[in-house]
Amino acid sequence: MSEFALEQPLIKRRYTLEVRQQMAWHWQALILAGSMILGLLISGTILVVAGVPAGELLNEFVILTLFDAQSLSSVLFQASPLIMVGLAGCLAFRAKFWNLGLEGQMIFGAIGATAITMWDIGAPGMRLPLMIAAAMACGLLWAVAPVLLRLKLQVNEIVSTLMLNYIAINVLLHLMYGAWKDPKDAFPYSPKYESFELLPELGNGLSLSIPIAIGIALLVLWFVNISRAGLYLRFVDKSPKVASAVGVPVAKTILMAVLFSGALAGLAGLMVAAGQEGRLTHSFYVGYGFSGILIAFLARNNPIAATFAALLIATLFVAGRSLQVFYQIPFAMVQLIQAVLVICVASSDFFIRHRIRRVQGGD
Repeated sequence: MSEFALEQPLIKRRYTLEVRQQMAWHWQALILAGSMILGLLISGTILVVAGVPAGELLNEFVILTLFDAQSLSSVLFQASPLIMVGLAGCLAFRAKFWNLGLEGQMIFGAIGATAITMWDIGAPGMRLPLMIAAAMACGLLWAVAPVLLRLKLQVNEIVSTLMLNYIAINVLLHLMYGAWKDPKDAFPYSPKYESFELLPELGNGLSLSIPIAIGIALLVLWFVNISRAGLYLRFVDKSPKVASAVGVPVAKTILMAVLFSGALAGLAGLMVAAGQEGRLTHSFYVGYGFSGILIAFLARNNPIAATFAALLIATLFVAGRSLQVFYQIPFAMVQLIQAVLVICVASSDFFIRHRIRRVQGGD
């Protein structure tokens, strides 16, 4: 570059926006970490304006949450279904299928599991495995319609999955205010599950849902990184057209990934109903669908990263409850923090995929 070009006034310099061919993983991690730090700083500013003392933010979100045994067990307890919906989002998004119907799949998963309890299907010793199987099957079936509409008729899955959420919510309300309402009172929830229908406790406030979530995260990691189907999925993730041109069964790969996604979302519904609520309630699913999308974005569709992102969101949930009690901060503020994180992480993708280059020789 000439000395004249270096001395040009900034206003006269010319720049162009280019698409990056590739970026080293450590630079990607640095940009992603920077975007998350920026999101947390913005979120902290919002909380301070809302009335939380600045000096208490670290105390509330880190010390009292992660270094207190009871709060830490609450974080792990909350993280289990979040890991499931995060993994469900990762699988579908890898297949270029924008599954925004995670809440609907959760709802039908919990409905399927509760049907086993309401109709006393199976012996007591087999009841919980049957509930798990029913939850995954119902979540999977609720994902069938949108993926077939996408593959056969090119119907946008964003619209179809969102609309199916509303159908699932109304089916749930119909059951909770109708045939499945607990006859002992007038509240919209089902009768309590029997003790053998609940996820077993492991002690210290932990339940079987935590090892189940970790085991499935490892299974998904094997699926996407080692299995042949995972290799096909990586082709589809990069470019469905190129994948089809080289002989990858694109339609089958998308179908398999989305059905697996629906099954995991259904299992998340069971984890909330049989692991946290102890029954089916009319609002058990609230917030999980958006959180699953956020986790998949934060993790960039990586199963192990999704596990840690779920722990982050669980920490926000637990700390948010504390803020509600001590500072009268509405739970919507926690959802706002999630939205800020989504925007910052989504924005970081622009800097990962593009760069600004100075054009030499311009006037």
